[in-house]
Amino acid sequence: MPVVQVARDDQYVLNHTTRFLARDTGEVAEPFHLPVVDTHWDGASAETSYRFNDVTFVHRDDQAGEVGVVGTFGDLHTPLPLRRVRFLDEPTGLWAVTVRVGKGQVHRYRFTVDGRSVLDPVNPQRHRGDNGQEWSRFFTHGCAVPISFDRWELRLLERLVTQVLPFQLAENRRFLTDFYHKLSRSERDRQFPLAFLMDESVGVVNFIDKLLAREERHNLDDYKTCLRLIDGVLRARFPGREPAELGRQAFMDLYDGFAANNVPGWDTEQYNEPRYFLLLLRRHAMTGAFAHPKHGGNNGAAAWAYLAERFEFDWRSALEAPLGRNTDYRG
Repeated sequence: MPVVQVARDDQYVLNHTTRFLARDTGEVAEPFHLPVVDTHWDGASAETSYRFNDVTFVHRDDQAGEVGVVGTFGDLHTPLPLRRVRFLDEPTGLWAVTVRVGKGQVHRYRFTVDGRSVLDPVNPQRHRGDNGQEWSRFFTHGCAVPISFDRWELRLLERLVTQVLPFQLAENRRFLTDFYHKLSRSERDRQFPLAFLMDESVGVVNFIDKLLAREERHNLDDYKTCLRLIDGVLRARFPGREPAELGRQAFMDLYDGFAANNVPGWDTEQYNEPRYFLLLLRRHAMTGAFAHPKHGGNNGAAAWAYLAERFEFDWRSALEAPLGRNTDYRG
């Protein structure tokens, strides 16, 4: 399928990238925001636009004669040219191109600079192919493909976050079941096109997985270390059992230890403050549950519907179609 380019002017590129590229490579401010993944508008309707994102690739090189990009979103062998970005009719040293990419996808890419193939120097996400070649990587809104965690880590994290979220009471679990499963297929497709993960954590694990790949990549080591330590602690307490399959009380006892900053069997030389991880997990879990679904959690806006059932909370009037009914806001 041919790549669909989208017209984004120089001001758009500068507004979205300058603060991230304001320092020399190696000291880049928040480099994980690039490439820019933004809302797509096809000029026709919110429903037809909602399935796509605009992805803007930006490369900084004021000495280059030509810059292109190749990736799995298009042709891997024919570079898509980037254009020079100007400010007040003066060159900025930036090159950019915007393409339309479907939501819920993950892709790899490389830049070509005067014929040389290079990684994106301001995107720390990497993917190594079967042939050993390394690629830069990005994902679009609603992506459900695991990026940061292995399968066992995802299962354990799922058990951890379900103890934090307000959906454990029987009444609340019934609400989610009704919300997700009593709608007809056509209603689900129309209202909740990105409700990939129909679980009681409303996609929070997916939100955390994506958050740690981009905006809070600096916290990934905390999760990796603590999940490994938690796995060891629970296996020592319950020999022969899988930690992710343990009952609620096992995790409540674990949380009590976290809160007291005293978890028996915890290796403080590897991670000194278990209480800090609990606070980090709570913040991420609650944010993921109630954030915009495009960030990977709050599947089908279930958490907003949960609030609306209990309070006067007309979230649909503020949200873009098809999730909401606001004709001005586009996500």
